[in-house]
Amino acid sequence: MALIVAKFGGTSVASPERIKNVARRLVRMRQDGHSVVAVVSAMGKTTDELMGLASAVSSQPPARELDRLLSTGEQVSMTLLAMALENLGYRALSFTGRQAGIETDSSHRQAKIIKVHNERIMEALEAGAIPVVAGFQGIDAAGDITTLGRGGSDTTAVAVAWGIGADVCEIYSDVDGVYTTDPRVAPRAQKLDQISYDDMLELSSAGSGVLQSRAVEFARKWNVVIHSRSAFSDAEGTYIKEDPDMEEAVITGIAHDTSEVKVTMRHLPDTSGVAAKVFSALASNMVNTDMIIQNISEDGYTDISFTCPGADLDRARETLDRIMPDLGGREYVVDESIAKVSLVGTGMKSSPGVAARAFTTLGENNINILAISTSPIRLSMVVDAAQAAQAVRCLHTAFGLDSDSVFVETQLSAEEIAAKMKKGR
Repeated sequence: MALIVAKFGGTSVASPERIKNVARRLVRMRQDGHSVVAVVSAMGKTTDELMGLASAVSSQPPARELDRLLSTGEQVSMTLLAMALENLGYRALSFTGRQAGIETDSSHRQAKIIKVHNERIMEALEAGAIPVVAGFQGIDAAGDITTLGRGGSDTTAVAVAWGIGADVCEIYSDVDGVYTTDPRVAPRAQKLDQISYDDMLELSSAGSGVLQSRAVEFARKWNVVIHSRSAFSDAEGTYIKEDPDMEEAVITGIAHDTSEVKVTMRHLPDTSGVAAKVFSALASNMVNTDMIIQNISEDGYTDISFTCPGADLDRARETLDRIMPDLGGREYVVDESIAKVSLVGTGMKSSPGVAARAFTTLGENNINILAISTSPIRLSMVVDAAQAAQAVRCLHTAFGLDSDSVFVETQLSAEEIAAKMKKGR
């Protein structure tokens, strides 16, 4: 039988009843003969609430103290789940990131995992207990609590799976797998049975919220098989792994991201070193730039545009306010009403004409492209945010990704979820 790491997101443990549902699922795994380690996120919106508390007492909370505060959300989830398992007659032991041996660097809020010391988890498994690990957190060399960034519990789960040599890392959420695009935007989206690490990494980086991109990157590096599936049904989800026999589709999926903004610097001197100064200053102020476009020079001046996450906009403004006068630029303008739409597929490398079909499709639908960037397996285009959903749908159809069936989103009550879980359907 298998050694499984099962990670449950915030919606899966959002209430006591849902925590009991998770406990019942873990018990069924044990009854089926599997060894299982659980990894949990904070309940529901707990992390946001803790951030709100921090902001209420400090305009700039110290990163060390903020990590210590945010880590408590997962610790509540892990102890409640352990209690629920004990109530079902199964021994459980909860572990903080430190107790689980998650060693990280000292980068608070965005720490990277250095090593997983698996001794305590393995001892618990050998003693017949179900280990329950707090996601999202670790410990640095100084003994301080660190956190792994938004979605960091995914990374915790993959790291634990690697550290204990698990057969699979099952990541449970409120979606039942990876789709060719967001089915709420394009109802004819198809659920994928399997997807490669590279394609999943590109989809995650381009805005697909199913899995944290760092978790996928970690899994690819250490060859950890991920199974993305629903916490509210027993249906098979999507496997993220490498399979040399898997046929590569030209386009695997389409992602869109409405959280970015476009900044254009006007009338910059077109001389060597100007772009370097701009983007060095932005990087120094922790602004994560994405697409970069420089216009053709005219009379010795040019415009440079870039996109960045909306969360970085204040730091970008602060940087440009400081450096634009020294650079001799006229002004900068910000467009917050944009969206990035990305086509992803390993098969793009050997299939000419993808860009032409994409541009033609958008043109026929009167959707203007504001910026373009490419990689061997991704084509990203910036469009007006109001046209993002239309762009996704028409591209999804143009590249033959539409399913014959239509996705219908359902909202189950806690009682309905409990009934489904008890019946094992």
